[in-house]
Amino acid sequence: MQALKAALAACVAWAVAGWRLKAPMAFVAPWVAIVLVESTVYRSIAHGLQQLAAIATGTVVATGAVLMVDSPMGAMGMVLPAVVLLGNWRKLGSQGIYAATGALFVLTGGPVTVAASAARIAEAVFGALVGIAVNALIRPPVYLRSTRAALEDAACEAQEILDAVADRLAADEWDAHVAGSLHQRALRLCRLVDQAHAALGWSRESLRVNPRSRSRVISPPGRDYDDAVTVLDYVAVHTTGVTRLVLEACDDDRKDHRPGPHITEPYAEFLRDSARAIRLYTRSRFTLDGQDEQADRQLREVVDDLVRTLDQLRRSLPGAVPTDPDVLATYGTLLTQARRLADQLVGR
Repeated sequence: MQALKAALAACVAWAVAGWRLKAPMAFVAPWVAIVLVESTVYRSIAHGLQQLAAIATGTVVATGAVLMVDSPMGAMGMVLPAVVLLGNWRKLGSQGIYAATGALFVLTGGPVTVAASAARIAEAVFGALVGIAVNALIRPPVYLRSTRAALEDAACEAQEILDAVADRLAADEWDAHVAGSLHQRALRLCRLVDQAHAALGWSRESLRVNPRSRSRVISPPGRDYDDAVTVLDYVAVHTTGVTRLVLEACDDDRKDHRPGPHITEPYAEFLRDSARAIRLYTRSRFTLDGQDEQADRQLREVVDDLVRTLDQLRRSLPGAVPTDPDVLATYGTLLTQARRLADQLVGR
């Protein structure tokens, strides 16, 4: 859709500037129009203002230099270093390069006059208006679905990893290859959470100065989305810690330090409860009709079971784990992370 809109903006700008008005530098209008059909309306406006400022600056500086030295080559040697340096100015952002582009159009486009330079700037303004208008008025882009999908992908991956680890703990399987694969998936889960956080910012930007945001059908992401990213961040930390512990326990040199069934079985139960809680959390927060009250009640019940399992583990841990300080520290950290995860799930 955005590609079709960009093509439409270029055609409209050329039809008016080149075909209808026969402007002397008509190509500038469709060129600016097509690049300003950005991924969000806000970005179209922000980049449009920056781009126009850069083009106008480069055009004015180049025109003044040519008129003073009466030599395009001499003016090029003076102007280009200055406008390229100006392009790095923070306030021009990623559009700073258009200062040099605007200057090059003046320096290489034939006879230089004030009228021709003014026409270039006017056509750039017209092209920017066309590009922004097309992006804002014809199905302006909104990315709420992408945000929800990113959150659901992260939650689904966390659930699958925890269930897989629970199955292996319950079966007393300590395969290093499988454990390494699960740990790599847990590390990638952190990146999925980062992507969900970026998608949240992207969706909010897409609703800024967006005409569709005024409708009742589309509303900006609320606090639930921020809470979900926070919860999934805890989930990713906990999952990475669990898979790292299992991977380290698969080392033959640490065979004597592996926990027995009196620890692995309740911990596997805790992991399954965590996976189920994550699934219910997603259902309760991101259904199409708003929060799912039934899923929310089930979530609280599952988290209550999860907390009871944690309390049982905490009571049985001192006498069940070897007195090796490193082992105790590892298990203590995992239990602390797990309790924080449970608090996050029930508190949100």
